[in-house]
Amino acid sequence: MAPATDGPWGHGCATAYIGVCCVFPAPVRECVPFGRKDPMNPIEWLFDAQLQLGTQTILWREVIGNAFGIASAVGGMRRKIWAWPVGIVGNVLLFTVFLGAVFGTPNPVNLLGQAGRQIMFIVVSIFGWVQWQRSRNSAVHVAVAPHWAGNRTRILLAAGLIAGTLVLTPIFRALGSFEPVWADAWIFTGSLLATYGMAKGWTEFWLIWVAVDVVGVPLLISAGYYASAVLYLFYGAFTIIGFIVWVRVQRRRSALLGVV
Repeated sequence: MAPATDGPWGHGCATAYIGVCCVFPAPVRECVPFGRKDPMNPIEWLFDAQLQLGTQTILWREVIGNAFGIASAVGGMRRKIWAWPVGIVGNVLLFTVFLGAVFGTPNPVNLLGQAGRQIMFIVVSIFGWVQWQRSRNSAVHVAVAPHWAGNRTRILLAAGLIAGTLVLTPIFRALGSFEPVWADAWIFTGSLLATYGMAKGWTEFWLIWVAVDVVGVPLLISAGYYASAVLYLFYGAFTIIGFIVWVRVQRRRSALLGVV
């Protein structure tokens, strides 16, 4: 990469094989591809912009999508309805990130479970959005009342997590997902169950997220999705806090209702 003099992108820019990298305080660069008529178009910028951290290239879409995911998690912990639409925005962005080979990103790795779960998130989030809205408009006047799922449901959730992983692993492998494929299948299945559990108000859904994060962090690091791996580390700690918060809310509600 050869440094350039002053140009249309300002002083200190360098020519890269995919475009122009404007150098900010080293070693961070933001790259903008050639061929734009309007470099300030926000949609084009969101799709193309990159961060160069040392030898690693990270898409701004991945960073921003995960930021929406964190905001959605905070809203979910606080039982706010806006958590669902905020999460959907992040899902749309991350869908394009995890199909790296399809969208021609610097990381040409397809994580089909990660990409597929973004679509699943959108569908289940619409269901959860409607469920919480109905609950708030009912006599309860709250978006969701946390409660235990019960032993039978817990057994079904555990069995569903294992069965879903076993069924999806050969499917994802046949489609060319990144190895170890079982981890991608585990994350997809766990995410589906956790999101559905959140919509139903089951306090245990936080613990399913812990199981997802334990597998997700090493998978994302090995696949080169470092921003998402950092989110998973943060989210792993956050889910434990969320679980404690929901347990406390549940106990306070039980005390007010006089339920032992």
